[in-house]
Amino acid sequence: MFSITPSARLRPSPFFEATLAEGVTAFTTYNHMLMPTAYGDPAAEYWRLIEGVSQWDVAVERQVQLRGPDAARLAQILAPRDLSRQQAGQGKYVPLCDHRGVLINDPICLKLADDLFWLSIADSNIWFWASSIAAERGLRVEVSEPDVSPMALQGPRAEDVVAAVCGEWVRSLKYFWFRETTIDGIPVVVQRSGWSKQGGFEIYLRQGSEGNRLWAIFKEAGRPYGIGPGGPNWCERVESGLISYGGDTDGGTNPFEVRMGRYLDLEVPDDTIGITALRRIAAEGPRRHTLGMILDAGDPVSPGFLWNPIFREGRKVGDLTNCIFSYRLRKNIGFALIDRDCAIGERLQASIGGVMQTGTLTDLPFI
Repeated sequence: MFSITPSARLRPSPFFEATLAEGVTAFTTYNHMLMPTAYGDPAAEYWRLIEGVSQWDVAVERQVQLRGPDAARLAQILAPRDLSRQQAGQGKYVPLCDHRGVLINDPICLKLADDLFWLSIADSNIWFWASSIAAERGLRVEVSEPDVSPMALQGPRAEDVVAAVCGEWVRSLKYFWFRETTIDGIPVVVQRSGWSKQGGFEIYLRQGSEGNRLWAIFKEAGRPYGIGPGGPNWCERVESGLISYGGDTDGGTNPFEVRMGRYLDLEVPDDTIGITALRRIAAEGPRRHTLGMILDAGDPVSPGFLWNPIFREGRKVGDLTNCIFSYRLRKNIGFALIDRDCAIGERLQASIGGVMQTGTLTDLPFI
């Protein structure tokens, strides 16, 4: 056992006490915060997500707020995706890139008003990035981190739980669309979204002091549906082909290499960061791509902390960026970020813990 030393550099979420009461057994760090990753029964947590409803503390998905007359312009400069027709109440998935076209985050961009946007970010400091770009371009926009912390309800019964709390209107929300509302006086934003393919919502708490009460409200509403705690589930997300920024990407990964090309618009304005490089990569073709890999090994394989190199006839052609034993497929599966000439159906070897494991490349998602 080990403990975590409290520090101003590592913040708990507004739902921290609630997750302790739920029996959380493991955390990871993400955006300088603690994110619950396990509650002691991984099989139960997995099947609850697949068959019922799971309640997640994902307050680590911090919001970078853009407010001011040039907020929309800054959002478009940052995002190589056309935001010109985005409506208030609509979210869009936006791969953010640096000037080389290298992926640096993949947030949801929520438009709350013409002069107010949130970037709901993955694990990297986009607040500093956005602030620097705004200052460099002389834009009239304030960049800040608001008191906003998401909680997710995921699984096939999540909609029933959220409707029980918020009303039947939630059933008509389209994916990534949202509405501002209150729940028993607590200000929130309710969005149909979440990092799983099982369906669900994210509830953006706008008053951190009410975290435990908001958690309890949804927990009580979910009792008839067998609600229980969980978190972004490694097994389900790999089965579903969901890329993890920072987990399945490295310091040179561009969006085309990790199946994000469909979220790019190469006709956005020329001052969009990274667009010149992305146009060149699109014309030349990326040097790598991401496929699935199914290992022959019958027993669960532990991949360790780091990527595992993949070989073709003794020559390294890429890396296995994750590996998990699938509950539904009963096989070891993972993502292969590999040379472009490696193709579906090809048999390759991955070195995992010093042991060569043979596997077959396949398309994504697995399920």
